[in-house]
Amino acid sequence: MPPPSPPPLLSTFSVLDYGAVGDGITDDTKAFAAAWSSACAAGASTVLVPVSYVFLVGPITFTGDSCVSNMIFQVDGTILADAGSTAWRSGVVMQWLEFENVRGLTIQGCGTVDGQGSHWWSGGSVAGDAEMVTEEKSLGQDLKELDSDRVGTSNRPTAVRVFQSASITVTGITIRNSPRFHLTLDTCHGVEVHDVAVSSPGDSPNTDGIHLAGSVGVSIHHTTIACGDDCISIQDGCSDVFIRSVHCGPGHGISIGGLGKGGASAAVSDVTVQDVTLNQTMTGVRIKTWQGGSGSVKNVRFSGVRVSAVKTPIVIDQYYCDHTTCANQTSAVTVAGVAYQGVAGTYTERPVYLACADAAPCAGIHLADIQLAPVDGGGYHLHGPFCWKVYGDEVRPVEPPVNCLLAGAP
Repeated sequence: MPPPSPPPLLSTFSVLDYGAVGDGITDDTKAFAAAWSSACAAGASTVLVPVSYVFLVGPITFTGDSCVSNMIFQVDGTILADAGSTAWRSGVVMQWLEFENVRGLTIQGCGTVDGQGSHWWSGGSVAGDAEMVTEEKSLGQDLKELDSDRVGTSNRPTAVRVFQSASITVTGITIRNSPRFHLTLDTCHGVEVHDVAVSSPGDSPNTDGIHLAGSVGVSIHHTTIACGDDCISIQDGCSDVFIRSVHCGPGHGISIGGLGKGGASAAVSDVTVQDVTLNQTMTGVRIKTWQGGSGSVKNVRFSGVRVSAVKTPIVIDQYYCDHTTCANQTSAVTVAGVAYQGVAGTYTERPVYLACADAAPCAGIHLADIQLAPVDGGGYHLHGPFCWKVYGDEVRPVEPPVNCLLAGAP
């Protein structure tokens, strides 16, 4: 038999070779587009964003329609969002760096993607309404939060979006100060995100760290996220999601939802979150659904969760509302088969908050080895565990005891 053919040599296409200046002032968008186009034509190639340069780039879509599989986007320098681009004012552009319809994509490197979000957050010339709202939570409880799903998002783009793609790896890079979500994986299959850093201020509005929507087979690990909203957000259509060794804070925690907004049907299943740490976040691990929706959340496991000065470490809220008030509705996204095992640390308001729907109670909620204590000092207004229409069980130790669980099945 003849020897196997050697693998093809990967070609590298530096953006500098296509006219990029890299001085942080000159618009390098066209050079990025040209480098990507040439790399696609060559097949299985690398687009290089070289170290020691700062590239000012406006909104751009890297499409894989004409690409051979296995493209590499190598970010070793800094990519800076062009906040002055007139494209933002159209009201149509919602992404900054978008990768669409690519099979076999690796985004890697030691560089930084900087969204210059303060231009949007502060209400500048390209900003939307960035006013934050404080939400009064359901059932008369005083679990309040600064979620901002509806606030000032109309003109604020997501920093990096991967859309309708498969076999995706994101590793090594830093994404900071996104105007909105930092990294969105939308309608993707087979994703690994690891050794990534996300950084924005804790009061930056709606700046989710990693946002998953309609994606299957996702692994996120060894990643650090600091942001102004959910560190990781898992939305409708996601399944087979595995999260481990993630540090979150500041932020709103690791969340499934909100699901079922506007009466929509939503489904999330087979989610595992293990060996994560949350420091001074609003919630720890959370499931949130709107009244009036339909569908289900099932087969979810949280284990090895370490919290430090977290407002409410364990949350299921089927009365989620980002307005001052929301109308009561009967239907709900059902929540079943959720296990919490090995959740430990300190809280500043309430250890456990489980508020389920009257018409669709939560079922199969399992608590084991829960050891939560109020943070020392600080003069916080503390509450005990709260349950409403929650069926499940607890295996000691559970501290403080969650005596409000209902036995059996609904």
